[in-house]
Amino acid sequence: MPDNVESNKEQSREQVEAKMVDDAFQHLLDTYLATRHRKKVDIITKAFNFARQAHKGVRRLSGEPYIMHPIAVAQIACEEMGLGSTSICAALLHDVVEDTDYTVEDIENIFGAKIAQIVDGLTKISGGIFGDQASAQAENFKKLLLTMSDDIRVILIKICDRLHNMRTLASQPANKQYKIAGETLYIYAPLANRLGLNKIKTELENLSFKFEHPQEYAAIEQKLSLTQSQRDSLFDDFTAPIRKALDAMGIEYTIKARVKSPYSIWMKMQNKHVTFDEIYDILAVRIIFKPKVRENEINECFNIYIAISKIYKSHPDRLRDWLNHPKANGYQALHVTLMSRQGRWIEVQIRSDRMDEVAEQGFAAHWKYKEGGEITEDDGELNDWLRTIKEILDDPQPDAMDFLDAIKLNLFASEIFVFTPKGEIKTMPAGCTALDFAFEIHTFLGTHCIGAKVNHKLVPLSHKLQSGDQVEILTSNAQHVQPTWINFVSTAKAKAKIQAILRKENREIQRQGEAILTKWLQDNDMELTTSVLDHLCENHDLQKHESLFLALGEKTIILGEDDLEHLQQNGNKRNRQGGGWRRYVPFLGRDKKKTEPQTLQKQPERFTVDKDFNRKKPVIITEENINQFIFPHCCHPIPGDDILGYIDNKNQIEIHKRACPVASKLKSSFGNRILDARWDMHKLLFFDATIEIRGIDRKGMLLDVAQVISSQFNINIHKITISSDEGIFDGSIELRVHDRDEVKIIMENLRQVKDLQEVQQIL
Repeated sequence: MPDNVESNKEQSREQVEAKMVDDAFQHLLDTYLATRHRKKVDIITKAFNFARQAHKGVRRLSGEPYIMHPIAVAQIACEEMGLGSTSICAALLHDVVEDTDYTVEDIENIFGAKIAQIVDGLTKISGGIFGDQASAQAENFKKLLLTMSDDIRVILIKICDRLHNMRTLASQPANKQYKIAGETLYIYAPLANRLGLNKIKTELENLSFKFEHPQEYAAIEQKLSLTQSQRDSLFDDFTAPIRKALDAMGIEYTIKARVKSPYSIWMKMQNKHVTFDEIYDILAVRIIFKPKVRENEINECFNIYIAISKIYKSHPDRLRDWLNHPKANGYQALHVTLMSRQGRWIEVQIRSDRMDEVAEQGFAAHWKYKEGGEITEDDGELNDWLRTIKEILDDPQPDAMDFLDAIKLNLFASEIFVFTPKGEIKTMPAGCTALDFAFEIHTFLGTHCIGAKVNHKLVPLSHKLQSGDQVEILTSNAQHVQPTWINFVSTAKAKAKIQAILRKENREIQRQGEAILTKWLQDNDMELTTSVLDHLCENHDLQKHESLFLALGEKTIILGEDDLEHLQQNGNKRNRQGGGWRRYVPFLGRDKKKTEPQTLQKQPERFTVDKDFNRKKPVIITEENINQFIFPHCCHPIPGDDILGYIDNKNQIEIHKRACPVASKLKSSFGNRILDARWDMHKLLFFDATIEIRGIDRKGMLLDVAQVISSQFNINIHKITISSDEGIFDGSIELRVHDRDEVKIIMENLRQVKDLQEVQQIL
């Protein structure tokens, strides 16, 4: 009897799951049939049945049947990107080759070459969550871009896949959440932005923020909810006269409120060191109209701008014309900032329905209504970007992370327009220099660039260009690439070319250095061995043999008696001139009584990760074990900060803030070494925190500040620095606190001090 009950339960569950899968697929078909794509229901149904059979019996971590994931990815591709049957089939089949016994050849035989090519591309860039070895993420990103150059739909479906993974990230353990959220912010959100997928980019950022900083996310969501009625009232009052004017012009339109995303608000709070209440551009207004004549939509945008600027005064410096010069991702709109009657600046975005579709769906909207969603060579802007990426791939970086950083530089959202002497227009990233522009035109120009004329005025290579500049590059055959150039170029192309040239030159200098060393050793009856190189590197405080060869070739190291003595002693540290810090070692031991309390204290024994260590469990930091972990200086975490752990090359654990830039790289490239870390502190230990203040100078200001900190909260001021100039003072206060909460309370109270205008924490 019990067996029958269990059997019936299992049968009932299977029926419920089968209905759930059927309903999800039917919803996908309904969405597809509502589009203007040529209807290819048969091949989509065939792909669904094939994938369902291939993934039969497999479940996701959430417990639902695995086939629900490919259906969800296909749904995003169809509904949110506007892709056609080829992409939908590839999305349904995207995990079949990786997770089952079927091959790409099987897919090609059943579904044709195009779908097989996309599935193959998606399989190549997958490998689980990106494999286990170091820098696997960057290497896979390189593969992703190589494949993307063949068919853009590979990257679009990969973004759909990542979006669904982010939407279902709650089922993953915390360390995986940080890793996946980190690489999403580092790679996928900028990539979605570069492809014009604004809606998806925003959701990816918000989901990453939600999992990495749940408390901050919840706090901002709550504040947005509490201020909703104020925004609604402001929106209604502001748009009422605009609606009246547009109705009088006979325009068919909709007006939407665009509210800044929690992630954007948080980033502004971090970068500008302001509170939620001090952010004034949370609300923007979007006017979307249907043009009377499609070819005349740009003029109609300007007509609307003229009409609304008669109602409200516009900000003279905040007119952004993306109509005549669209962004590289295809974005077109006219942005104007108007002064509302409540005394608030409000940005208004004016765009046609077509421009709005491109803004939300990006490049996908360009081919949305073509048969089968096929891409043609007409997508010029996209192909220009792919060509740039191919140029970088043609000169592969030795370090995968360098490559990732270089590509990330090209995912710029803010662009400027620069003119050549002949009047040709070039799109460049904001913040680029004259040297970036030289390399953009031609590698030869960049290599031999000595300066530039910007708007007919002579400027140096490092001069930052502004939109509308006309730039003439000046060259000399005597000029060659300098190592310092890498510090002020910003485009991926310029960085890649400079590094390639420097590497080539360095190899030649290293060969010269190796020849110098070989001759010196021969003159002293010795041979060039690894051991000899190790001892010479040790004597000159160098980490790599290549660094020694380079220094010898550049003549920054001259081999002499000291090196000979070091080699003859077979590595004993008796060096008295060279050797960096090592030359002090013999003297430390002579006066142990003086030095031992400060310099020779025994280091705490670090916690070491072994093979039995459970990486899914959080690392708990307490007063008793805090010295067993490494706290790098990059982000200075203290109790109360959102943190994570990272297993370094010595299997010891570093603790970083989750928002730390170094941690962002680690999450993207060494995801398998990321750990969840939590505080369990009881206000027993003190930590350093620095607060910066700025305001109007007056008598008693310093006393008021000191009283807030010392008298009210009994916090120890470690150091205070104040300087005043023409009635304005700047200062920094170093405190000894127990945790982040104490810092927040002190800052809130300092903001109440009269004439104290700015209070911010140095992170």
